Amino acid sequence: MQTAEALPTTTTPPAAATAPREEEQWTEVIQPRTELLSLGLREVWRYRDLILLFVRRDFVSTYKQTVLGPIWFFLQPLLTTLTYIIIFGNIAKIGTDGLPGLLFYLAGITVWNYFSQTLTATSTVFTSNAAIFGKVYFPRLTLPLSIVVSNLIRFGVQFLLFLTAWVFYLVTTDVVHPNWAMLLLPVLLVLMGLLSLGLGMIFSSLTTKYRDLAMLLTFGVQLLMYATPIIYPLSTLSPKFRWLILANPMTSIVETFRYGFLGRGEFSWGALGYSTLVTVVLLLVGALIFNKVQKSFTDTV
Repeated sequence: MQTAEALPTTTTPPAAATAPREEEQWTEVIQPRTELLSLGLREVWRYRDLILLFVRRDFVSTYKQTVLGPIWFFLQPLLTTLTYIIIFGNIAKIGTDGLPGLLFYLAGITVWNYFSQTLTATSTVFTSNAAIFGKVYFPRLTLPLSIVVSNLIRFGVQFLLFLTAWVFYLVTTDVVHPNWAMLLLPVLLVLMGLLSLGLGMIFSSLTTKYRDLAMLLTFGVQLLMYATPIIYPLSTLSPKFRWLILANPMTSIVETFRYGFLGRGEFSWGALGYSTLVTVVLLLVGALIFNKVQKSFTDTV
C-alpha cells in the first residue's frame, strides 16, 4: 500500500510582523512637571485663546439673568462709597486728608476691589472647576490668569467711574493736584494682579484639602481692608500702629494711587520696593505649592 509523502508545511508570517513598525507620531505629550518653581508660561501662551474663553465665561455667568447686568460694575463701588461717607465720614468723623469724601473713598475702593475680588476668586479655582479639570487637560494656570484678566475689566469700568468724579473735582475745585506718579498706574496694576495671584494660588492649593480655609480667607480679606488705608489716610495714624499698616504690601499701592491722582497721600520708592519684594516672594511660594498640588488634586477634591 502506497502512502502519500507528507508535504512540508510553511506558515506565512503576518504582514505586520515582517514590515518594519513605524513609530507613532504624537501631537501632544503630557508629562508631569518636575520644576516646582516653573509656571509653564510658554505652554500657557499656547493656550491664550482658552484664557479669553474663560474670561468671557466669567463675565457671562456672573451677570446672566440679572436685570441691571454690567451696571452693577458702577453700582457696587458707588453704593459702597456712599456708605463709607455716611458711616466713617459723617458719623465717625474720620478725616480724609482734606479731600472730598466721595473722591477719597472711591479711590481706595477702586484699587481694593480689584485686589480683593481677584484674591477671593483665585482662592477657590481648584474646587470651583474640579469637574473641568477631571475631564480634559489644559495648563491649570490658565484659570487663575483668566480671573486676573476678567477682574481687570471690572477694574477698568470702575476706574472710569473714579475718573468721572476726578475730572469733576479737578475742574470745579482746587483740592485735586495730580502729578507724575499717575504714570505708575500700570505698575500698580501688575503688582496687585501678581500679589493676588500668588496669594490665591497658595490658598487654592490648600483649600483642596482644607475647605475651611476658603471661609477663613473671606473673613481675612475683610479684616485686611481695615489694615489698608481705604477708609482713613495714612497720615492720621500714630507711630504705634503705623508700622503695622506699612507692613501690609497693599498700603503703598493704595497710597501711591492716591498720591498720583489726588496729590495727597504718602509716596515712597522704598515702600513700593517692599511691596514688590513681598509680591515676588508670594508668587514664588504660590508657584511652588501650586505645582506640587496640581499633580494630585483631582484625588482629593
